[in-house]
Amino acid sequence: MGSKAETRNPNFWGSTPEEEYYTSQGVRNTQSFFTTPNGNIFTQSFLPLDQSKPVKGTVYMTHGYGSDTGWAFQKICIKYSSWGYAVFAADMLGHGRSDGLRCYLGDMNKVAATSLLFFLSVRNSELYRDIPAFLFGESMGGAATMLMYIQSEPDTWTGLIFSAPLFVLPDNMKPSKIRLFMYGLLFGMADTWALMPDNRMVGKAIKDPEKLKIIASNPRIYIGKPRVGTMRELVRVSEYIQDNFGQVTVPFLTAHGTSDCVTSPMSSSLLYEKASSVDKTLKLYDGMYHSLIQGELDENVDRVLEDMREWIDERASRYGTQS
Repeated sequence: MGSKAETRNPNFWGSTPEEEYYTSQGVRNTQSFFTTPNGNIFTQSFLPLDQSKPVKGTVYMTHGYGSDTGWAFQKICIKYSSWGYAVFAADMLGHGRSDGLRCYLGDMNKVAATSLLFFLSVRNSELYRDIPAFLFGESMGGAATMLMYIQSEPDTWTGLIFSAPLFVLPDNMKPSKIRLFMYGLLFGMADTWALMPDNRMVGKAIKDPEKLKIIASNPRIYIGKPRVGTMRELVRVSEYIQDNFGQVTVPFLTAHGTSDCVTSPMSSSLLYEKASSVDKTLKLYDGMYHSLIQGELDENVDRVLEDMREWIDERASRYGTQS
């Protein structure tokens, strides 16, 4: 009975009013919808409450598959904002409160481009265009973030940050080629069907059982089976990104748990090996699972966040204003 009561909380932190909670964390939160040619997307900003100091930079965050920006993912947004960064996040098409068929990612290029429209509207604004700007992607959001980077004009971004990015599909996630071929014979009619095998990835992503309960209670989380077009597209996109690692020239940090069975740690290792960037950092955390910030034990979360803070603070300071 107690666990059911816990899932009824309106927010991941409990029943404290939103504004009161954000204030207690030292941030200001705003929420709005952004109109694009592909539909409306839900967006949020997390700004430092203390306005006496200049903002160090901007960070544009993308969540993972089946998630959104409005539940536990915002723990990451809040942390970065508390470090002095203006943080902006958007629910991807088909996720959270954005338009689109739930968790249908039949065209990842369009999904990435849609979020990028919002991010660029902020990045190019008078208020933020001359300060460092970083893209952040978690899990499948890492793949979307990489597509955004490739779609952007040179020198748009100061750096990239990835948390357990999905660039290489692990064997337990790869869809059957025969199954995809058979559905392909239906001339696209099956593309939106939610009937691909579900490997219960959420349970395998979270190490802390109490945090798993919180994440699983997200009222906007997608719990259905993967759609045919989504799995087809993830295969294509992962291969495309691997073929284009060399296009990455900006500084980046990529972090992965060695016990991640949702996205292969090889994703981060290959990026580090093949990227053209001179300034590149790979962090592999022994024994950690997929969800490095939302689902690990507290001491592990603190370690990951400390490494991320050290990395971004150094780059924001080193590269200074952008021309």
